[in-house]
Amino acid sequence: MAGWNADTAAGPLGAGTVTLVEGSSFCISLQNGDMHSEHPHGLFVQDTRILSGWGLTVNGQPLEPLAAEAKEPYRGQFVGRVARSDGYADSSLIVERLREVGSGIQERIVVRNYSREPAECVISLTIEADFADLFEVKEARIQRRWDETRQANDGTLIIQAIWHGIRKGVAIRAPGAGSSAEGFTYQVSVPPHGSWNAALTVVPSIDQDSISPAFVHSDGDGLSPRDRRRQDWVAKIPVLQIGNRSIERTLRRSYDDLGSLRIEDPDHPDRVVVAAGAPWFMTLFGRDSLWASEMALAVDPSLALGTLQTLADRQGAVIDPMSEEEPGKILHEVRLDVSSGLSLGGKSVYYGSVDATPLFVATLASVIRWGFAKETIAALLPHADRALDWIREYGDKDGDGFVEYQRLNDQGLINQGWKDSWDGINFADGTLPEPPIALCEVQAYVYTAYQARAWMAYDAGDTSLAEELSDRAAQLKKRFNEQFWIPERGYYAIALDGKKRQVDACASNMGHCLWYGLIDEDKAPQVVERLMSPEMFSGWGIRTLASDMGAYNPASYHNGSVWPHDNAIIAAGLLRYGFVAEAQRISTALFEAAEYSDGRLPELFCGFSRDMFAAPVPYPTACSPQAWAATTPIQLITSLMQYDTNVSRGEFWMNPVLPESYGDLHVANAPMAGGRITIDIVNSVPTVQGLPEGMAYRRGHRPWITEMLDQASQSRQV
Repeated sequence: MAGWNADTAAGPLGAGTVTLVEGSSFCISLQNGDMHSEHPHGLFVQDTRILSGWGLTVNGQPLEPLAAEAKEPYRGQFVGRVARSDGYADSSLIVERLREVGSGIQERIVVRNYSREPAECVISLTIEADFADLFEVKEARIQRRWDETRQANDGTLIIQAIWHGIRKGVAIRAPGAGSSAEGFTYQVSVPPHGSWNAALTVVPSIDQDSISPAFVHSDGDGLSPRDRRRQDWVAKIPVLQIGNRSIERTLRRSYDDLGSLRIEDPDHPDRVVVAAGAPWFMTLFGRDSLWASEMALAVDPSLALGTLQTLADRQGAVIDPMSEEEPGKILHEVRLDVSSGLSLGGKSVYYGSVDATPLFVATLASVIRWGFAKETIAALLPHADRALDWIREYGDKDGDGFVEYQRLNDQGLINQGWKDSWDGINFADGTLPEPPIALCEVQAYVYTAYQARAWMAYDAGDTSLAEELSDRAAQLKKRFNEQFWIPERGYYAIALDGKKRQVDACASNMGHCLWYGLIDEDKAPQVVERLMSPEMFSGWGIRTLASDMGAYNPASYHNGSVWPHDNAIIAAGLLRYGFVAEAQRISTALFEAAEYSDGRLPELFCGFSRDMFAAPVPYPTACSPQAWAATTPIQLITSLMQYDTNVSRGEFWMNPVLPESYGDLHVANAPMAGGRITIDIVNSVPTVQGLPEGMAYRRGHRPWITEMLDQASQSRQV
């Protein structure tokens, strides 16, 4: 999930940082609540760092951190103490900071005096605002210098800045404080065993358009707009209980993180989409948002619909080598700030993704199964057809039937699949292939896109189109199994290079082909044996690259690390081919890994063997929370439940194979066909209550699109 310059590594946030997230806003600070501009700290709104420094001192001393906790994804509490000047270890002054992030921040400061004497305190807050672009901060390359003016008066500090005609500003309000150009000062006497408190708010303005932080609790219920938004989210998603309390905690954390990563389409506030991940990717990504919303269908199908609609509005229309836009292509990344050209080649939208376009069509098929109004789906069908046109006219660069990528300018991503680091695709000896490159998993996505659109065509009575696309899919599967399979090694090449040579590294990518059914049945056992081998399976999950490959590095981004979402996709594919024990093993390993990070799976962790280290080794710059990592536990459980639906057919399927160690499962308020159902799995026996009228429960797996196409074709022939 990299930006334009993916080969430029982001510096680590540093030990002990705290990230709070709400929509596309986020705040990064130290554990004492301070932010320092020399680090990638700050308050970011619409991809702009509107606060770069936020330092609290009491009597000239910074706070010694005692505890920091995210109460909700958008609200954090920091507790610190003030060092004594007389050399004694214990301090009688404790400072609490409660911070809430919206389109700005509100911070309440409480100083508690635990001594028997009054405490004379000078409480100071210094403030910096550099208005840096998110990528400038992330990559530690801040180059612009804004012409800044500061106006301080009566508990208010207004900072305004201009650069090349662009104006930005921020207003900080601290009622009761003395104000200066540097910040605010309170001079207070805190009574014995008493306390003092104050509240500050930060209100940004982008391009002179003021953004209301809406921190006022106008309804009198003590809830902020973020609290009410979270309440609305909790009310519409399933309530889950599972015998294994550790797994239950992880799933509930996933729900919370998914809720915090929801952002609104600025042009359509009623549409909610999934941002890719915090802190650096709180925006719409084609691939990431599609995968995350697909994996979260059982929790909230509307996320996938909103993602499709938003991507459709921004579907490629022209040929633009700088942004890599092409007609019908689905975008890779959107950035909100006017200076995003620093990272996106002068454009706010970048299209350098080879897989988002076929995934768009595949996700549309999933959304259709979960049941939405016909006119809503009908509006998306032309976009699916344009996506297929891109696959044929631009994706298949040499007409061999495979979809390849090659960047269109020297600033674009070198690799344009999900492993998009510069060295993420390699031969077994570690050397890098020359483009254009045809990735194995992309062919699986294209295969499913053809089948998905064929199924839609059959459903609409367009037999000619359905048969044409079904035939394309069958031909692709045949060619793929001939040209990507390496029989002497028992696995599929990760790719074909520009000379159609097999890029022969053993990588996790082929596991995606299992989920989509592209792998021949007779080859699946060898693929599974390789995926679950000690070289691939670390004990915490399947590595991105086998440990016996030339480019293997357990602490790399894509060459030996373990990505939870990658494993969730593979586990689903294993179940499709009947490898239940292997899918259970992967699922259990990931849930056990989550125990070491407070129930939250990160974007990735290092690929060191479980025999070597007793806990998963963190990857230093992993996003957390991150969308497809947050939805991984949901995908794992729904896969093991074999839980799916096709509302248009009036059928709901479930055939659970949950490991015994998970215990019994109870799910209430689960969305289904416009209603809500309750599911119980006791001793592996499922029961369902509340199915809407016209829906029937079927024990077994939901028919794959391949099977549905066969059924449709046979019915046409009868």
